[in-house]
Amino acid sequence: MTRHRSGRNTSRRDSTAPIAGLPVNKNDEVVLDIIGMTHEGEGVGRVEGFTLFVQGALPGEKVQAKVLKTKKQYGYAKLLKIVKASSDRIGPPCPIYDQCGGCQLQHMDYTAQLAWKRQLVVDNLERIGKLTVAGKDGGDGVIVRPTLGMDEPWRYRNKAQVPIGVTDGGLVGGFYARGSHRIVDMETCLIQHEHNDAVVAAVKSIGSHLGISAYNEETGRGLLRHVVVKKAFRTGEMMLVLVTNGKDIPHQDAWIGSIREQLPHVASICQNINTKQTNVIFGDETRVLWGRDVIYDYIGDVQFAISARSFYQVNPAQTEVLYGKTVEYAGLTGKETVIDAYCGIGTISLFLAQHADKVYGVEIVPEAIEDARANAVLNDMKNVVFEVGASEDVIPKWKEQGITADVIVVDPPRKGCDPRLLETILAMTPERVVYVSCNPSTLARDLRVLEDGGYSTVEVTPVDMFPHTTHVECCSLLVWNGNNE
Repeated sequence: MTRHRSGRNTSRRDSTAPIAGLPVNKNDEVVLDIIGMTHEGEGVGRVEGFTLFVQGALPGEKVQAKVLKTKKQYGYAKLLKIVKASSDRIGPPCPIYDQCGGCQLQHMDYTAQLAWKRQLVVDNLERIGKLTVAGKDGGDGVIVRPTLGMDEPWRYRNKAQVPIGVTDGGLVGGFYARGSHRIVDMETCLIQHEHNDAVVAAVKSIGSHLGISAYNEETGRGLLRHVVVKKAFRTGEMMLVLVTNGKDIPHQDAWIGSIREQLPHVASICQNINTKQTNVIFGDETRVLWGRDVIYDYIGDVQFAISARSFYQVNPAQTEVLYGKTVEYAGLTGKETVIDAYCGIGTISLFLAQHADKVYGVEIVPEAIEDARANAVLNDMKNVVFEVGASEDVIPKWKEQGITADVIVVDPPRKGCDPRLLETILAMTPERVVYVSCNPSTLARDLRVLEDGGYSTVEVTPVDMFPHTTHVECCSLLVWNGNNE
């Protein structure tokens, strides 16, 4: 490691002043070896034992970086030069990759991304879950499979949510720059379906031509806040949702007419009204401006109706892989009763219902349960029951009614399972628990609770639902071993 310092004024006692005892301070330039990568994709290096996080640096590299900020235990630095590149480094194909915050790993070979994601899961299981992970050659411990990736890890997203702004009188739309709310205008996104790009571009062009104003976060004025596009990969149908700061849309008929003329794939044009000063995308009111209120798509053989605010997995190809692994881990023979906690619009429930005797789904969002029931009718599945409420309240009530589960499937949000749900699972003692997770750290935490309650974690399979980002989904199998003493 070498270091040299640029001139700086440290006479004032403020955030730029050096912290006593640190080997580096703000504006220092250092050369350091990158020894790891954080869960957010930042390279990790050390200077005389002091940790620096360097965005864009890969493990195994030697880099020159400028210190941007220091705290007592760690700091942040900007990558200036790659002195020695990793063999995993590639040129990111996206022209705005360095500006946009949508992807974090395009500069890393895809095979290396998959290996890193598996190691991220292993590290969390060992560090947070205190679990023993089996080695590559077997042995005792949890088996962590290689990450299931995509043959073609591009153009996989079926939904675009694009914030809208204005520059030089025209509408711009894209993603927020890293760590900011500054919109980077985007003509194409390499992880979006091409038709999503086309719809967003057309809406911007038509809106600019008609003089539609963009919403301003600071003033709360302006009309168009977001453009949301949904694409059904199997059927080809598309939905466009205009999120507006108010009900009235100037030149509405002309806008709809131009969209229909230019975009024949669009089967539904909706308006969502959000007048709150918030960064939450959707408001409470949605209305159909033209066409149907839903589009239809399939996961495997199951058909789903997707509305403007329905949650639906954004990578349909990998969703089928994930749900297939869920069915495999559930070990269904057609005789089992399954409970699906956090069932959403019934995607996993209906997938499981093809292989189980009875499936019970519970979800706290009433609109999602309405969609789930409609999707069950759509597929003529009569062996599924859906109920609104918190899993930790509804499932004990089911138990009192004599409903016992052979398998419980959980697919919670990033914060993981509610502690009371974990207590409920331990009270019901199903033979198997299948835990689908989008956050390895909360997964590891919850697995530890279930392990302490009498379950054994048998196997974990990471699934790459979001190539070129740091996100990783997991499907885990736990079996009851009865050691609950």
